[in-house]
Parts: sequence; C-alpha cells; structure tokens
Amino acid sequence: MSADTPPTPPKGLGPLAKREMRFAYLLLLPTFLIVLSVVLFPLVANIWIAFKPVTLGDLRAPSILVNERLMGKLNAAGDEADIRYRLRNSSRKSPIADISMADVLPATLDVLDVDERCTLSGTALRCNFGDFAAGQREDVLLRVAATQAYLDAPTNIKDTDAAFTFTPENILTNNSFTLENFRKLFNASDFWQVLWASLYYTIAGTVGALIMGLFAAQLMNMAFRGRSFLRGLFLSPYVAPVIAVALAWVLLLDPGPGGTLNALLIQLGVIDGPISFLGQRVAELNILGLSFNFPVALTVVIIFEVWRYFPLAMLFILARMQSVSTDIFEAAEIDGATPIQQFRFISLPQLMGIMAVLFLLRFIWTFNKFDDIFLLTGGAAGTRTLTVNVYEQAFAVSNLGAGAAVAVVVFMILLFFSFIFFKFSPEDEA
Repeated sequence: MSADTPPTPPKGLGPLAKREMRFAYLLLLPTFLIVLSVVLFPLVANIWIAFKPVTLGDLRAPSILVNERLMGKLNAAGDEADIRYRLRNSSRKSPIADISMADVLPATLDVLDVDERCTLSGTALRCNFGDFAAGQREDVLLRVAATQAYLDAPTNIKDTDAAFTFTPENILTNNSFTLENFRKLFNASDFWQVLWASLYYTIAGTVGALIMGLFAAQLMNMAFRGRSFLRGLFLSPYVAPVIAVALAWVLLLDPGPGGTLNALLIQLGVIDGPISFLGQRVAELNILGLSFNFPVALTVVIIFEVWRYFPLAMLFILARMQSVSTDIFEAAEIDGATPIQQFRFISLPQLMGIMAVLFLLRFIWTFNKFDDIFLLTGGAAGTRTLTVNVYEQAFAVSNLGAGAAVAVVVFMILLFFSFIFFKFSPEDEA
C-alpha cells in the first residue's frame, strides 16, 4: 500500500461504540415506555372498545345478589322450617362462572337436609353452583329444626352474611366483538350532516383564525404608541376561561330582552325582531337573486372559534415575522415595491412554513373541539359535530361502544388529513 493511499475506515461499530449505544438506549427506555403508555394505550383502548357491544352499565362488574330468610315459624322445640337463599345474577347480559358460597349457620339449629349442591361441616356451609347465565335465579333450601337452646336465645340467621367467590365475565376483555357500532354510525340518518358540520366548522374556524391572526401579527409588527397594551388586549380572548367567555357570548346573543346584540340591531333598524343566533338552524338569504340557506348557529359558533383562537396564530406568525431580516424589505422599498407587494412577494413566502404548521395544529385542535360548542349551543341547531356526537353516544345514550366508534372515525379522518398535509405542505425555507 502506497503512502498516498488513505486508510480504509473500519466497518460497523466498534465494541466501545456498541456498548455506548446500548447504554444510551437503556437510559432512554423509561422515556419510551412513558410516551408509549401515554400515547398508545388510550388510542388502542378506544379502538378496542369501538368493536365491543359495551354500555355504561356494562362497566359495573356482575355480582351475585342474595336474599337470605327463614321460611316458617319456630315456636317449639322440634318445629321445622326452611332457610332459603335466593340468588340472582345482577347482570342481564354477562354470565358469571365458578360460583361458590360460604356461610355459618346458627349452632342452635339442627340441620335436617341440605341442598345437593351444598356440604355442611359443623356449622360451616359451603355450596358450589357452577356457572350462572345472565339474569339467572336460583333458590337454595336448607331444612332445619329448632332446639330448646334456640328458643331460649333466638338467633337471627342474617347475623352472618353469606360470602361468595366467583369469576365474572368482563365484557371489555372477552372474545365478543361486533361491527354493529360502525354499522349504526354510518347508517344513521344524520351522520353525513354531522360530518359536514364538523368539516365546515373546522375548516372555516381554522382558516378564519389564521387570517385574523395574520392581520393582527402584521399590525403588531409595526412600531406605534400603545402597541404593548393592544397586544395584551388581543391575547385576552385566548387566556380568558372558556366558561366565562362562552357565558358572555350567550348573554350577548340572547334573543330575549337582555340580549345586547339584538337590542342594538333593533334600535338601529337593521332587523325587525330578535334573532336566536345560537338557536336558529338556518336562515334564507337572497344575494344577487340567488337564495340559499345560511347556517346561523353554526356560523356564530365559528365566529366565536375565530375570535377565541386567533391570538395563538398571531403569536406564532409575529415571532416568524420578527425573525425575517429587514434588509430585504429596505431593498424592495428602494426598488419601488409597494407595501402590498412587499407583503405578497416577501412576507407571505417567508410565512408559508409556519402558516402550514399552524393550519395543521389548528385543524386537529378544532376538529377535536368539544367544550366551545357544548357551552354555546349544546350541539343543538345544527351545531352537532363528531366530537359532540362522541359525548352524546357515550354518556347521553350510555353506549360506550358507539361513542368509541365515532372517536375512531374522528381519528381516521385526522390521520388521513395529516398524511395529505405532510405530503403536500410547503416547507419553511428558514
């Protein structure tokens, strides 16, 4: 080998590098486990429940209900009566396996006969009942006779409670799966209407918040007296508690005598009577001779969404604007570029990357938004989105499986949107 020939680099990792790599992975293992448990477990559990015929009532594990009583009267020594245990499976859907019962009988009673499923050792009674079907009932009878000791000191047979051991079926972990939740979801008469409302609310709310945030950031990027105060004022919708601002909007838009906006519009002569902005589904509008139905309540909720969340977009866009060098704007101004041309050909291309990221985040957050709509309209008047439908199915109707199925549809829509976004979104040159 000549002196000018470079040495051949070793292939693969050396022993020390491999040892360091294993040690690094070992240190990161707790982080991986925490992230996977926090992110994947709820997602997998939700998908699992979506294929299960489970309701809220099914979350309560089935148990054995027992009613123990003495059938008959024991007034003299030798009188006979029956001790009856009336058993019942508390669930009408799930069976219970391997049921056994243990109880202690009063020592002052003579046991004459026991159920064939039971054994008696002294005063200790043990019974094995096998499996109970859903809602199954069984009676266990023990024939007893009174002794003089019992008559002298009567004992209540309920002084000792019967103890049960059993294996209840867990509907969340059994092998019962169904597609009925998805079948009912897609066959529902209002599913496509709810999907359209969700998309309209999400796209309009996201685009509106970004455009308003862009204009606010452009204003805040200029130096003028009172800019700090105005910036704090712009942030107030985002930092204020959602319950407080939602209540303020409900009072502002109330069609009753206390509704500020209706009273103002009536006094100005804009409208003849009050409008239920949060309770009216549609209104017919005529523009240029064309009439169409305008979704009133849904549009008002979108306006609330834009007003509440544009400050977040403003902060991100303003931070990106302030990172752009001013030299390029000075050069463009020398070349005679107008402010609109500077914004269109210089500022906007620089902002496309952050605008795309904001659109992705706001789209996901708005599509999953529940509290704003629920506080304003409760999902009425055409404002029921898929997330509101999740709540109604899971808690109002008590069908957890159907609610989880709607949540899976929401996840698939967002997953598809994220895939399209990452494939075609512009990249920030910075």
